[in-house]
Amino acid sequence: MQPLQFLVPLDALEAVEPVLKYVILGLVLVNIVTRLLAHRSHVKQVRDDDDEALSRYLPHTASTLLLVFASFALLLLEPHAGTVLSVLVLGLFLADVFEFESRQVEARSKSLDLERPKAALGASVLVLMYAAYQSLFFLVADYWNLVV
Repeated sequence: MQPLQFLVPLDALEAVEPVLKYVILGLVLVNIVTRLLAHRSHVKQVRDDDDEALSRYLPHTASTLLLVFASFALLLLEPHAGTVLSVLVLGLFLADVFEFESRQVEARSKSLDLERPKAALGASVLVLMYAAYQSLFFLVADYWNLVV
């Protein structure tokens, strides 16, 4: 009997295990697109309303939370790959939090322009590279085995 059997439906997770890595790769791509759309929305909010604070972009928040939960699901199924991915995704989540706070400071300051979320985009690229490595490794597996 598994210790988490009553908290997490492991049988249901095992049913989605073959496609989970591809779902995570898709979520990473969706997260990057929603991050760019969120930045565009923030720029528009600053341009339109000078006194209002920035609001979080709901699709981006939802895609980030789905990515965190999916990486935790991978952690239960494949401990090594899930641990690495979860650490990268949590770093991405923290970068998102701090980038949003810095955008709010820039929005309140009249002399600063709204910059792109550089740290979060960098973290997104790292997560994208690892998710692509995990899900698309079968494309280069034969060549990799020749080298190793």
